[in-house]
Amino acid sequence: MLKSVVRAVGAAVRLSSATTSTARALPLSCTTPSTLSSATARPFTRSLWMLSNSGASSGYRPKLFISKAWNPSVSCGCGGLHTEGDKAFNDFLSDEIKEEKKIQKNKSLPKMSGGWELEMNGTEAKLTRNVAGEKITVTFNVNNSIPPNFEEEAEQGQQKSAEEEPEIVSTPNFVVEVTKQASKHSLVFDCHFPEDEISHGEGEEESDIFAIREVSFQPEGDSEWKETSYTLNTDSLDWALYDHLMDFLADRGVDNTFADELMELSTAVEHQEYIKFLEDLQGFVKCN
Repeated sequence: MLKSVVRAVGAAVRLSSATTSTARALPLSCTTPSTLSSATARPFTRSLWMLSNSGASSGYRPKLFISKAWNPSVSCGCGGLHTEGDKAFNDFLSDEIKEEKKIQKNKSLPKMSGGWELEMNGTEAKLTRNVAGEKITVTFNVNNSIPPNFEEEAEQGQQKSAEEEPEIVSTPNFVVEVTKQASKHSLVFDCHFPEDEISHGEGEEESDIFAIREVSFQPEGDSEWKETSYTLNTDSLDWALYDHLMDFLADRGVDNTFADELMELSTAVEHQEYIKFLEDLQGFVKCN
C-alpha cells in the first residue's frame, strides 16, 4: 500500500497532537533523544529560511527575494528572464550546496538490519521482509518529516555558532502492512514518532520511541486506503490491547531498534533529496 503513507501524513494533520508544517529546514528543537544517538543528523545550516525572524509561516518575505531593479538580460538562448536577483540567487545556492555536501554524513544510504530490502521511489521508501510465510512492508515518505519547531533564540533573531546549532533528524510517519498467505486482507498499522515519547531523559524508564495511531484491515495488494473499512483509533484504546499490538509488531521486527534505524535512513534520504532539490533549483535559476 504505497499510497498509505500519504494517508498517514494526512492523519497527522487531522490530529491535534501532531503539529505539522510544510516549512522547510526548521530545527528539531529539543527532541533529539539520547536513545537516537545512532540516528544520522546534521547541523541546521539552511540559512535561506533563517533570514526571517519568525519563519516561513509568518508571511514575512526575506529581503533576499526583493529585486531592487527589474533589469532583464538575454545573455543566453533559453528565452527566459534573467535579473541581477537571479545572479545573486545562483551564487547563494552554490554556497549552500557546497555547505550541505560538506556536512553530509551518508554518501550512500545506511543499511537496515534484520534483512529488510529497500526500494526507493523519489521521496518514498518501501522496506520489505518475509518472516515464516508473512510479508511485512513498511512505507514512509520523507516529505514534511522534519519537525517544525523554532527555539526562542531563533524566534528572537539570535544566531548560534555551528557547534550550538540544533541537529536535524527526520521522523516520518510510516505505515506497516502485515500480509499472511492465506488471507485476503492485510493488517495495516499507521505509526508515527510522537515528540513526548522519544524525548525521555536519562534515568527514565525507556519507552517506545514510536506509537501506533490507527489499525485497520485493508484489501491485500490494494494501493488505496478504504475509508469504508473499520479503523481502530488508539487514542482511547485499552492499554492491554495496545501493548499486544506493539508486541505483534516487535515480533515481526518493527521495534525500537527498527524505528531508530528508520530515522537514520530517513534523515539520510531527506538530506540527499534536499541537496538534489537545491541543485535542480540552481539549474532552473541558471536556465542551463
